[in-house]
Amino acid sequence: MAFGFSFGGLIFLLVLLVISAVRILREYERGVVFMLGRFWRVKGPGLVLLIPGVQQMVRVDLRTVVFDVPPQDVISHDNVSVKVNAVVYFRVVDPERAIIEVANFLEATSQLAQTTLRSVLGKHELDEMLAEREKLNLDIQKALDAQTDAWGIKVSNVEIKHVDLNESMVRAIAKQAEAERERRAKIIHAEGELQASVKLLEAAQMLAREPQAMQLRYLQTLTQIAGDKSSTIVFPLPIDIVSKLIGGGAK
Repeated sequence: MAFGFSFGGLIFLLVLLVISAVRILREYERGVVFMLGRFWRVKGPGLVLLIPGVQQMVRVDLRTVVFDVPPQDVISHDNVSVKVNAVVYFRVVDPERAIIEVANFLEATSQLAQTTLRSVLGKHELDEMLAEREKLNLDIQKALDAQTDAWGIKVSNVEIKHVDLNESMVRAIAKQAEAERERRAKIIHAEGELQASVKLLEAAQMLAREPQAMQLRYLQTLTQIAGDKSSTIVFPLPIDIVSKLIGGGAK
């Protein structure tokens, strides 16, 4: 009876050992295995057998992690205070370094993303933040990727989501845009006046060289005036005719 109990206990113990020794890793998982506290190897995916009490394994997910950077207070290069938030895409490419080189690679990458966002954007002016998002995204991604490379993490993309301004700055930008539109309108009007004056000068010079053209212009003007029945027409008398009349009476 005692032998049967001890044999059953042994079988139960062996089952527990087998269960504790078996690990199943999915396609996107890797296991960093330590033997007596020292790094042994990276295993997976699939079935992994461990020596209970001798080997320990840490699971690492290789899928891309999407991290939402909370709004950060940023002082731009031209001393404008804004709130900026972004989203960061990164993944583990070296499970060994991700576990050994940093205590918590997710938290470390999160904190580094926040400080890098403030550091990079602080070197640029507000107009660049609003108009050159793609360039700034690339600058942040490169800076962040260079620092996380030692942890075996690849930052694949960074996207700035929002750049929030306070009410006074929004009003100032609106006034600036309105002033810019007025400036452009005045420039266009002045250019139109300049072109018109050039054409009028050319027309006046041509009419001065050709008296017949001036007379044709008189007739055209009279034709236009005659179309309005309420108009009183005063015929201009050329000065040369008046001179001849005065000269004939004097004789």
